[in-house]
Amino acid sequence: MKSSLEDTLLTSIRTIPDYPKPGILFRDITTLLGDARAFRRAVDELVHPWAGSKIDKIAGIEARGFILGGAIAHQLSAGFIPIRKKGKLPHETVRVAYSLEYGLDEMEMHKDAVKPGERVILVDDLIATGGTAEGAAKLLRHMGAEIVSACFVIDLPDLGGRARLEALGVPVRTLVAFEGH
Repeated sequence: MKSSLEDTLLTSIRTIPDYPKPGILFRDITTLLGDARAFRRAVDELVHPWAGSKIDKIAGIEARGFILGGAIAHQLSAGFIPIRKKGKLPHETVRVAYSLEYGLDEMEMHKDAVKPGERVILVDDLIATGGTAEGAAKLLRHMGAEIVSACFVIDLPDLGGRARLEALGVPVRTLVAFEGH
């Protein structure tokens, strides 16, 4: 019997209690990535709405967004843009500050990674508070990208990240949700 997409994904995502600090339930997709069937189903489902559409680039947020984004870019015959923490890219970059739970950090991408008007999908493994994804979206828009959607395997709706991105006019696609944090 074929299991539903949701069942496949939920059973392939490991939950690690009290990581990175007490009270947090960390949703670990490395187990999903290691399960060929679950990985393929997740990528196929993230790609599906845009199959046959003109997507110029996939922007992946370091680090798990690189894995998912690379697979999605391949399937959509799109280019790939790595969005990284400050200081990790070798060429001329543009940078944006974004909010973390406690303070600020910065992320950057190469200045020539996207051209004005290019259609881009933003990808990461999980949307929680939305600070990182919001920063990435602002960075892409600053460079003139049209953000078609932001895609995540996991949504933590209680933390409000999806609503935060949607308030910026960025459509959000997620595959499964977990309550809590």
